[in-house]
Amino acid sequence: MAETTNLSVLMFPYLAYGHFTPFLELAKKLSDRGFLIDFCSTPINLSYIKKKIPHKYSCSIQLVELHLQDLPELPPHYHTTKDLPFHLQTTLYKALMMEEAQFHQILKDQKPDVLVFDIMQPWSVRAASSLNIPAIKYCIASAATCCYFGNLKLKPGVEFPFTALYLKDYEQEIKRHIELQVEEGGENIMLLNTSRAIDAKYLDYLSEIGQGNILPTGVVIQDLEDEGDIEETQLIKWIGKNKEHSTVYVSFGSECVMTKEEMEEVAYGLEVSNVHFIWVVRIPRGEQVVRLEEVLPQGFLERIGERGRIVEGWVPQAKILKHASIGAFVTHCGWNSTLESIEFGVPIIALPINFCSDQPINARLVVEIGIATEIARDGDGKLHRGYIAETIKEVIFGKEIGENLRKKVNSLRENVTLLREEHMDGVAKVIKQLREKKNQSRSA
Repeated sequence: MAETTNLSVLMFPYLAYGHFTPFLELAKKLSDRGFLIDFCSTPINLSYIKKKIPHKYSCSIQLVELHLQDLPELPPHYHTTKDLPFHLQTTLYKALMMEEAQFHQILKDQKPDVLVFDIMQPWSVRAASSLNIPAIKYCIASAATCCYFGNLKLKPGVEFPFTALYLKDYEQEIKRHIELQVEEGGENIMLLNTSRAIDAKYLDYLSEIGQGNILPTGVVIQDLEDEGDIEETQLIKWIGKNKEHSTVYVSFGSECVMTKEEMEEVAYGLEVSNVHFIWVVRIPRGEQVVRLEEVLPQGFLERIGERGRIVEGWVPQAKILKHASIGAFVTHCGWNSTLESIEFGVPIIALPINFCSDQPINARLVVEIGIATEIARDGDGKLHRGYIAETIKEVIFGKEIGENLRKKVNSLRENVTLLREEHMDGVAKVIKQLREKKNQSRSA
C-alpha cells in the first residue's frame, strides 16, 4: 500500500466519457502514490464512475456531486454527453458554467490542496484562486493537436514548423471554431495524457509557445479489469477462432456518430475486403428507435455471415485490442482510442470522422510516427468503399506494410512503458511542490 501523503487533489473533468475516463485513471495513479482524491461530476456520471473504481481505491477516491439546474430541455439524464442529442451540447456546456458558485462552495467544503481541472472548464480557476487553491490544467488531447491549434492562436501568421501535421481542404472548418480559453490565475502548468515516446517534439514546442510547464502523465488508459465480467464473452470466443492478426476491429468512439452514407461505405468496404472483422455500430442519437438493419446495406448481415460481427453499444475494447487475432484497428483517431491501440501494439487504420475535432491531426501524427496508414477520401471529403477495402487489405494481407506497422507500434509500446512511471512520478512531484509552496506562503 502506498504511503499516504495526506495531500488532497480535487479532480474536475468535463462531462464526457472521453474526458472523465482519463481523469479517473490519473486519479488511480496518484492514489497509488498516496494522494487522496475527490472526484467531482454530475450524479449521472458518478453513477457510472462508481462502478469503475476498484475496491482498493474505495478510501482514497471519493465522489463529489455537482448538480446542474433541471432545465426543461436538459433533464438529469442529459447531464452528461453520453446519448446527448447534438443540438444540446452547447446547452449542457452553458449549464455547467452556470454552476460556478456551487463549485466554489464544493472547493470551500472539500478544502483540496490542489485542483486539477479540465482545460474545457477554465472558469473553475476563478473559484480556486479566490480560495488560494493552486489549479493545474489537464488536457486529454495529444500534444500534437494542442500545439497545432495553439500555434494558430498564439502565433497568428506564423507558419506551423512541422509539416507532417496539417488539415486537408475539407477539414479547414475547425479553424473558425477554435477558441483558446484562458482564465487569469492558476498555475502555468498543464498535464497531457501522452508520453515523450509518442510526441516529444510537440511537447517541447507547446511548452515554448505557451511558455509553461507541460507535463506528460505517461499514458493513462482504462484498466482491463474495469471492463466488466472476466469470463470470456461470446465475442471474445469468436475472435479466438480466427488466426493471429487476421481480424480488424472497427470502432469510431463512444460519441462519434456516422451518417447513413458513411456507414454504407464502411459496410461495403468491409464486405469487399474479405477480412474477419468486429464493427461497433452506433445509431444516431435523438432519433426514433432504428433497427440495425435499417442503417446497413440491404442483405449485408446475411452476406458477411460468420466472417464478421456487428455490435451495438458497449464492447470490452481493451480486451479486444489485446487479443492476438486482432491485426488492425480502424479508428476515428480519438486520442483515448489511439492510446489504447498503442498500449496493445495494434496497427492503426486512421479514418477521422469529425473534422471539427482533434481526429484529423491525431491521424496525421500516427502516420508520421509510422504506426498507422490513413484511409483516403475524395477531394470533397467523401468516403469510398474501394479506398476502405484497399487499405484494410494492405494492412492485413500485405506482409510488408502490415509487418512494418506492427514492428513500429510494438517498439513504441515498449518505449511508452519504459517512461510511464517516470512521467507519473514527475506529475506527483510537481503537485507536492505546489502544496509546499502554498504552505510556505501561509507561514510567511
